[in-house]
Amino acid sequence: MRPPSPDWTAEDIVEHLKSLGSEENRAGLARFGVATANALGVGHTHLNPIARRVKVDQRRAEELWRTGYREARILAGLTADPGAITIEQCRLWAADFDSWDVVDGVSGLFVETPFWLDLIQEFAGDEREFVRRMAFAMLAYGAVHRKKEPDGTFAAFLPLVERHATDGRNFVKKAVNWALRQIGKRSIFLHEPALALARKLAASDDRAARWTGKDAVKELTDAKVLQRLASKRVADR
Repeated sequence: MRPPSPDWTAEDIVEHLKSLGSEENRAGLARFGVATANALGVGHTHLNPIARRVKVDQRRAEELWRTGYREARILAGLTADPGAITIEQCRLWAADFDSWDVVDGVSGLFVETPFWLDLIQEFAGDEREFVRRMAFAMLAYGAVHRKKEPDGTFAAFLPLVERHATDGRNFVKKAVNWALRQIGKRSIFLHEPALALARKLAASDDRAARWTGKDAVKELTDAKVLQRLASKRVADR
């Protein structure tokens, strides 16, 4: 088969993915907690280059999502158009979430939409494990990649992090921790309140909150992190 290109259909992409997958890779994914019932066994080392080659196409992305395959859905997230996808479509996709890596693979798309802040609030309030994970995966991704966003946007979400730090479900807990760490590493301005929250959570009687806080304190007080923030502050002057 010729290399992936922008004229490939969803069917072409799925056939290519099937040729790359293997049972060995599926077993490897399962060891990392990935849901493999609909997985073909293709890693990100293949998926990212495919996404770059086939480029953005909203209609094709929707077709990829409907196949139900793990890899096709990650590619849907990587190749959908954030300016064309609707908030209703995002909600429909969220209802299908069944694995943390699909959530994380789609988070970048959702963060680039004009309604990303609304989605974070909405998804955080949703009791479904992977939908709530998306809220905090988006926060983590946004803290790193939305360079022009005011720091105040992320500071305003720290109470949301605190509110859901007691959610002990594994994939929520890890995303809440991820968001707190990424917010704290974004800038000197955000480091202080994020670290203060981390220390507060570390002293909590709640097991999940305590784990989140202790892990975040460890990273936010790491010498390399502090040095990078100090260097960034000098560069920004």
